[in-house]
Amino acid sequence: MASIAPLVTVLSSTALRLVAYVFLRWIPGHHAPPLVLLFACLYAISFLAVRRSRRTRPAAGASRSPSSSNGRFIDTLAKETDNAIQKGLRRSVGSNDLTPVQDAKQWPAWALLWGLPHPTSIWWTIATVGINAILCLCVVDVVYRAPLMYPSQELSFARVGHVSDTSASLLIREPNNEQLPVFVSYRSLPDTGNKPIVDPWKTVGKSYWLSNETDYTFTVDIISLQPNSRYEYAVSNNRSGHFTTAPRQGCVAPGTDKITFLTSSCVKPRFPYNPLSHPLSMPGFRHLAQWLPNLKASFMLFLGDFIYVDVPRRLGSDPETYRREYRQVYSSPDWPLVSKDVPWIHVLDDHEIANDWDGNTTAPYPAAADPWRLYHTSVNPPAVTPDASYFQFTHGPASFFLMDTRRYRSPSQPLSANSTEKSMLGSKQLSHLLSFLSRHEPEGVKWKFVISSIPFTRNWRFGSTDTWANYLHERQIILEAMWSVSPGTGIVILSGDRHEFAATAFPPPEDSKWPVSATVHEFSTSPLSMFYLPFRTYEEREGEGEPCLKYIPDGNSKFGAVEVMGGKGEQGVMRFRLFVDGYEVWDHVLTTGPVVVGGGRERDAVWG
Repeated sequence: MASIAPLVTVLSSTALRLVAYVFLRWIPGHHAPPLVLLFACLYAISFLAVRRSRRTRPAAGASRSPSSSNGRFIDTLAKETDNAIQKGLRRSVGSNDLTPVQDAKQWPAWALLWGLPHPTSIWWTIATVGINAILCLCVVDVVYRAPLMYPSQELSFARVGHVSDTSASLLIREPNNEQLPVFVSYRSLPDTGNKPIVDPWKTVGKSYWLSNETDYTFTVDIISLQPNSRYEYAVSNNRSGHFTTAPRQGCVAPGTDKITFLTSSCVKPRFPYNPLSHPLSMPGFRHLAQWLPNLKASFMLFLGDFIYVDVPRRLGSDPETYRREYRQVYSSPDWPLVSKDVPWIHVLDDHEIANDWDGNTTAPYPAAADPWRLYHTSVNPPAVTPDASYFQFTHGPASFFLMDTRRYRSPSQPLSANSTEKSMLGSKQLSHLLSFLSRHEPEGVKWKFVISSIPFTRNWRFGSTDTWANYLHERQIILEAMWSVSPGTGIVILSGDRHEFAATAFPPPEDSKWPVSATVHEFSTSPLSMFYLPFRTYEEREGEGEPCLKYIPDGNSKFGAVEVMGGKGEQGVMRFRLFVDGYEVWDHVLTTGPVVVGGGRERDAVWG
């Protein structure tokens, strides 16, 4: 009976290379590293067994046992594997007279392809082992290099959070005690670059002591600012930047006809893997940065998964582990490209806690919430209520409600998706959302944006237990409230999480009391810098009433630019622009329904 060592060598080498490639370039799943380790061990053991069998094979002309008669290509290769390889080689050279050793000399690529030791050349043997060894080192590099070698304890930076028409919030981190006290100054800038700066610097905040309790961070709120005005800020630790205050509610800046903001989610350093890249590099940030001068965005709405604490491997569940993940993103050499002049606003999703999180505030939520509060909510828009983790604000002609779909949700199992006892938001947050939808906005505010870290549509069939598709009763309550919004106001849902893009419509049921003009639209965009799924997970199904406007799954970097038009006309206009891997690939324009006395389908006659 032929030895199975060569067959194990071929199979383990092939599996190692396949899993490593998928992990490094496709999906950095947490199952891959232990599988690579397992296949590497099997490969090493079987490879040595094959080499050992060659050294002990019979001399030329000696009698051979049946178990060695099939081993001419590599001594003891299993009969089926040997025959297949030999048949392929002979077919390639058109001869049946070549000996196995001659075949191997002419086709050393077979040794490289299958991970087998070359029968005559030590260099080809080293090369084939080297391929597998390098792949193993790359996997180790991805898992451990950044956490161990780039904990980013020395990170010193400043960024802008929420900016209203009269205020701006700044986050500063400075771990170097020699820089203390840290103080912040600001000044207004002229409307055009041709005018000299005449406004003197004003000091607005100081910190005489920073400690590990806050991970050496503190926040500063600059108040009593003027709308539509450009400002410069400077921190005593040599950090500086700019921001522009929002226009007054219902208005756009003079000389413009719109506001623009960005939306995306999901970032993970150095993916797809490039061994020559900085361990904290973000390719998606570079794609975004090249469009910022053209888009002139007022802010970025980042819809969760700013960190991936459990991808590719969770290395801890303590606050420091979570803090390190945040520091590493802010330490990325590409972060300044997308943050120096663009405020970032955040919502929470699962990978800031744990995959598909539905455990409310149980562990590890308290550890995860620590840096989430320090680095993000501290400079987010005002919370709806004290200690809440959902927010709302108005920026020019648009108002926003940022939901928290993790902290308050019911467990995804075992209750059914239609259970009346199941909630994504919790009773208080749901009540505040419904109030937001029903309230009358100031004149000129014609769009309400509801921000969800996870998709609102049920058209995503993979992993749907983690989305609104598993909380249909509460979703229906929200949809009916959206359809009932005052005429002339449009409702748009922005979401992320799926690592794909899809635009979906939610028209009211036929023959219902709501007009077609009340249709709600969702734009779900991700990732900004992460993997995309190699298989299709979005499917529109007949009878569910959620038509697909556009589905674009491919691309490691996706972000949307939302343009909300100003003006005094009755109907509001907005445009969504999609960018994939640095290119604009799709856009879509929406208008609000007409302001017409009457209800139901009477308004459709005017809207068309």
